Amino acid sequence: MLRFAPPFIAIFTALWLASPPAVAQQRVPPTSRADVQLSFAPLVKKAAPAVVNVFTRKTIAAPRQFSLFDDPFFRRFARRESSLGSGVIVRSDGTIVTNHHVIEGADEIKVVLADRREFAATILGSDAGSDLAVLKIDARGETFPFLEFHDSDDIEVGDLVLAIGNPFGVGQTVTSGIVSALARTQVGISDLNFFIQTDAAINPGNSGGALISLDGKLIGINSAIYSQSGGSVGIGFAIPSNMVSNVVANLSGGGKMVRPWLGMTGQPVTNEIAQQLGLRLPVGVVVEAVYPSGPAERAGIRPGDVVRAVNGRDVTDIDALRYRVATHRIGDNVAFEIVRRGQPQNVNFSIEVPPEIPPRNATELSGTHPLEGATVGNLSPALADELGIDLTTRGVAVLQTRRGSAAQRYGFRSGDVVSDINGAPVPDLPQLQRTLTQTPQRWRVTILRGGKKLQLAISR
Repeated sequence: MLRFAPPFIAIFTALWLASPPAVAQQRVPPTSRADVQLSFAPLVKKAAPAVVNVFTRKTIAAPRQFSLFDDPFFRRFARRESSLGSGVIVRSDGTIVTNHHVIEGADEIKVVLADRREFAATILGSDAGSDLAVLKIDARGETFPFLEFHDSDDIEVGDLVLAIGNPFGVGQTVTSGIVSALARTQVGISDLNFFIQTDAAINPGNSGGALISLDGKLIGINSAIYSQSGGSVGIGFAIPSNMVSNVVANLSGGGKMVRPWLGMTGQPVTNEIAQQLGLRLPVGVVVEAVYPSGPAERAGIRPGDVVRAVNGRDVTDIDALRYRVATHRIGDNVAFEIVRRGQPQNVNFSIEVPPEIPPRNATELSGTHPLEGATVGNLSPALADELGIDLTTRGVAVLQTRRGSAAQRYGFRSGDVVSDINGAPVPDLPQLQRTLTQTPQRWRVTILRGGKKLQLAISR
């Protein structure tokens, strides 16, 4: 079972090891007994001071059906939940990166350094799609130890790595292992699935901690483990540093994370597709559709093309393609290696922001119909990207539902796309509103959710 290396629920402050500086190591296996007796201690002293404890507290609201708890006196007794994770200082001014799931919903965040000093932290930005968040502590004119980023594309299977964090709240802990695999894309713990796999022990409380290479630099943020018991079984996953550095650059100024947009969709090349297209190996992404006038179409990408690499980095499936593009910033030029009718070609184009055309025009629906109380909006490339919806989807997107409304009772969710009602397409918000003014004896609503088509039938 796949689990987050979750923030560890704790009621105590963790103890920390000391830490700082190391010498870059060459990739050579041990050749003598003396080599085997070498120590990671200098490396740990360099890196450990930049790995911190992240304590969060959130208020668990009392159930609203018990009106007694609406009294201000009783609100003081609402349950407070504390949890524990890890983080990494990545800038000397106190900028910290951790996992989104570590700080999600937190009312208070406290950071404890390796030297046991405590600081209140604020959230500069958080991105559920990459499961990363950027925090800031008040430097008060001080500079903090921090970890530099290592190019995660430079890592190879078999490289030695160290994981530093606070498992189970026992205090800062260092474990060693090797890189077991790269480009793991079938993990399913975030929208951008592309992970470094390691057998270095990662446990609850390690979330947001550092995975470092033998030059003492950050190559990943530890995020999840595969486990049926909740403890480490030697299968841990870290978000590559190239993604981490891009998210930090976007969010550290308080900005919003905007995904680069290609304007195309595709599917992995299977053995059957490879045979049909005359490809030697079943790798890459075959383009299914391109958005009209989008970057891919303007660059000459066509349905049926097979994307094999981005800027010289192999693409094995759609998740790998999304990752390779997501590590670039808006305005960057990228080079796609494609195969068209058996012939290799190179295509270059610029990464763009997904446009919000048409404008979403978010509107809460009222009236006597199944969507009463739903806030909906016109679907555009920007909104589709925001909600994780395929850009070829047509319809009106549900943004949220009001508590107690008909839409909530009938099970509509954020991210649903209403594609037709009673057999009539609803391509935009005005058409949806016109359709909902009807008074049929029976409503038949077709929605698209997670790539599946669902139908809801309601009698008046």
